[in-house]
Amino acid sequence: MLERLKNEKTRFDFIIIGGGATGIGIALEASARGYSVILFEKSDFAKSTSSKSTKLVHGGVRYLAQGDVALVREACIERGLLLRNAPHLVKNQSFIIPAYGWYDEFLYTAGLKVYDLMAGRYSLGRSRRISKKETTRRIPGISEKGLTAGILYHDGQFDDSRMAISVLQTAVEKDAVVLNYMQVISLKKDNTGKLAGVCVKDELTGEELNVEGKIIINATGVFADEVLQMDVPEARKTIRPSQGVHIVLDNSFLEGDDALMIPKTDDGRVLFAVPWHGRVVVGTTDTPVEKASLEPVALEEEISFILSTAGKYLKKPVSKKDVLSVFAGLRPLAAPQGDGKKTKEISRSHKIIVSRSGLMTMVGGKWTTFRKMAEDMINKAEKINGWKKTLTKTRHLKIHGYKENVDLKDPLYVYGSDRDAIMDLAGRQPGLHEVISEELGIIKAQIVWAVKEEMAVNIEDFLSRRTRCQLLNARESLRIAPIVAQIMAAEMVKDNKWIKEQLTLYELVTRNYYF
Repeated sequence: MLERLKNEKTRFDFIIIGGGATGIGIALEASARGYSVILFEKSDFAKSTSSKSTKLVHGGVRYLAQGDVALVREACIERGLLLRNAPHLVKNQSFIIPAYGWYDEFLYTAGLKVYDLMAGRYSLGRSRRISKKETTRRIPGISEKGLTAGILYHDGQFDDSRMAISVLQTAVEKDAVVLNYMQVISLKKDNTGKLAGVCVKDELTGEELNVEGKIIINATGVFADEVLQMDVPEARKTIRPSQGVHIVLDNSFLEGDDALMIPKTDDGRVLFAVPWHGRVVVGTTDTPVEKASLEPVALEEEISFILSTAGKYLKKPVSKKDVLSVFAGLRPLAAPQGDGKKTKEISRSHKIIVSRSGLMTMVGGKWTTFRKMAEDMINKAEKINGWKKTLTKTRHLKIHGYKENVDLKDPLYVYGSDRDAIMDLAGRQPGLHEVISEELGIIKAQIVWAVKEEMAVNIEDFLSRRTRCQLLNARESLRIAPIVAQIMAAEMVKDNKWIKEQLTLYELVTRNYYF
């Protein structure tokens, strides 16, 4: 990618700043339409918010309760498209809402019928009331105290950072240039004050490069204000970050294939317990934060809130010692200044801001609607620049790795059609078929593959985002970290000093993922 950047010396149609869900969606949308595209990410792809989600591709039941019908309809359609375009990463997930009395039963059944209607032909399955007996059979771990029935409905479930990598690979197949560990340090303007390019710094070597571009898009999520202030130092804040925390438990706490949705918690949010890679992800919280960071840390009160809320609905007592991993992510909520709303009430609809210099900024949005957000952005870019209008090509575009009917019990299923290539690699090089973690199903070939094919440059990239070891079991990820470091060092021709530094850095970050 660096060679392409340096050798081609192109003036790109689009320079995209930010390699999370928003940026990668825009990179794919623009490159699929035939534009020349370069994307810069200051850390690793999906490092922050986009790898720390609740792992749901959903219409958003709670947004329906808030009356945001347009967002729910849009999200339901996008959910259906994602399931069709990336069946190796998105699956139909059944959810059960426990009901405690006839009013709950009526309210949730009626609400979910509306939810079904919103999805229309993109529905993943009809909702229905189920008896108390069926509810306890399907979720054996649920507390039966006061339970009268359950309401079954369907939504989507996915692996967020694997989706990010697959979408990036699709964009590259469409000729996009994408680079991680490249930070945009300044914006370049012509003599009329219009943007003409960026100056980027290679975080791995310290080298600085100037890159020319016709349109510059700020897709940095919770960090959007930093780029806006690069353009106009006195620019007002557009982002109101909110922290969401999740804990990961052993699947014995939620046996069966159904997810649990708790519609009423003490802070007014919904809480999910969702089966994911043989574990259960429970969350989320909603805590306003002043400053965005790449590695947010879960607060004690957030963890206690999740444990106590989950404890009210699960038979098996949940305590801190049961937590395999805890992770925090920030939502890039678009909030009008001085609106006084609680963050849970702020719409997840996306907004496009166009500065006088021509800088285009996307704020708000969510993983489920990332493709539609990108479509809107490119449409807007064409319109304001007087370019010929083109049609989106991503609505039915198969995502890299596309494979139907994957075996969800196979730890390598998230690679889709690349799985065979990884197994071929394991067969060609001695020892690469060796399993380094029985619990997490990791083989040595995955490490080599991540370096060669997925732009992993450090052990955290591999353990947190190319695989999900850090999130699934933080302690186990620390145990296998030295093996990962050794193999990556051999592939990348690094010395023992690099290995030692990597292990120290990874341990420092991962301390925040377990107690």
